[in-house]
Amino acid sequence: MEQKKTFYHEFEVFSKRTPSSPFQHQFSLLAPNAEMAMIMAQENFMRREPVADIWVVQREHIQGLTREEKVMLKRLDNKEYRETKGYGYLKKKWRYYQQKMFDEKEILSWSGGTKHD
Repeated sequence: MEQKKTFYHEFEVFSKRTPSSPFQHQFSLLAPNAEMAMIMAQENFMRREPVADIWVVQREHIQGLTREEKVMLKRLDNKEYRETKGYGYLKKKWRYYQQKMFDEKEILSWSGGTKHD
């Protein structure tokens, strides 16, 4: 398919609030070139909130997966053991053993045992 040449190009703007936070998509804009798109993105953010960094990317340079390629993202087998939801019972079990360990008999046994009549 032949693309029609236009003066404006579509750009996607990403930003992050702090140096350690992840980049998040903010908005799209139309600009004649990358330099003007960066200026427009900066002007937009300087009026609103502090930002640690901005990325401006021409939309046609962003590559996504095709429908056929997305098939590879599906899990081939069941590996629920890799997900934390499968270990929810451990907190209850751990609490049980912690409470059991520190009963009076256990503590007295550390000093050489208990005296029974």
